[in-house]
Amino acid sequence: MPPLREVLPPDWRPWLLALGLALLLAAVLEALVRGLWLRRDYDWRAAAASLGDAAGRRLIDALGLSLVTPVMLLAHEHRLNDIALDSPGAWLLLFLGQDFAYYWGHRMAHRVHWFWASHTVHHSPNQLSLVNALRLGWTGRITGSGLLMVPLAWMGFEPVMVAAMISLNLMWQYGLHAPWMPRLGPLEWVFNTPAHHRLHHASNPEYLDGNYGGVLIVFDRLFGSFHAEQPGVTIRYGLTDPLYSNNPVRINLHGWQRLWHALRRAQGLRGAMTVLFGPPEAASALTPPAVAGGDGRHARG
Repeated sequence: MPPLREVLPPDWRPWLLALGLALLLAAVLEALVRGLWLRRDYDWRAAAASLGDAAGRRLIDALGLSLVTPVMLLAHEHRLNDIALDSPGAWLLLFLGQDFAYYWGHRMAHRVHWFWASHTVHHSPNQLSLVNALRLGWTGRITGSGLLMVPLAWMGFEPVMVAAMISLNLMWQYGLHAPWMPRLGPLEWVFNTPAHHRLHHASNPEYLDGNYGGVLIVFDRLFGSFHAEQPGVTIRYGLTDPLYSNNPVRINLHGWQRLWHALRRAQGLRGAMTVLFGPPEAASALTPPAVAGGDGRHARG
């Protein structure tokens, strides 16, 4: 799917650039306040690694490699209808459909090892901060992690508008990576908030595999994956076996390295399919400890 800058009309693109700079400025201000003014422990090296990951992703995205884009375009060619975004109802349907697909795609990224090998990059920081929201990895476009968005194009939504809605979803999520944000009262019953999302990034057993929502938290509540913060449980961020490397290449490859070693030790086709498409912990017994370190976030289901 095309990036948002290619979807918007040309006269909107300066505003998109301004928004991007504003988000980056917010991350810089957060770093200065937390690290210098409040004298709190701010992981500057992890922040630099996240920026390196973001820069590398831009270079790789420039190659135009994607499994989802051709499938979505093909689905739209055989669409059931044409859904024009000329009414509030149509916009609401696209928003809800996209957020529903995002929920299940995100849940799948945690519970299917093939997708987790890429998504583990986002969960590798041992500290939650705005800049670490940019650490999204380099291989997401070629794993097919966005295939659950394809039905929206088949229903009749323009693929570029689906891409635009996904981009807006991710912009909302940028602010979710601010652990210092207060609770937002009744809004937290409906919307995904920083208070919910920091639990999603926790590696405590109490909080694993939950709060997958994008903009909304209602799908987590409906499908049993909602976690509420528990009194007395200190949040520990990162992977269950922490990754301490700040090398963007190492950060992006360690999940795939673990998957590869597990595949080499799988018994037969059934074992290989379990490693590829089963939960990440299914491969733990097949992975040497030196390789598994830093990538065993889901030691349990």
